[in-house]
Amino acid sequence: MPDYYEIIIKGCLDQGWSTWFDGLSLSHLKNKEVTMLAGYIPDQAALHGILERIRDLNMELISVSNKGPNPN
Repeated sequence: MPDYYEIIIKGCLDQGWSTWFDGLSLSHLKNKEVTMLAGYIPDQAALHGILERIRDLNMELISVSNKGPNPN
């Protein structure tokens, strides 16, 4: 069962990057100084793939939070 994750990175990515990040939603925090990617990620391999993409963009990873299978 996929878990809901919130990944926060330094910098501003627009919604056009959502597809590249497997359909995760992107939102801006702190006056667009950071971007939060949020959504369901099916497994650890997919999570590592997303983290590799963040690394490949040379963006600073601030946090990764697993909110579980049902974040509400």
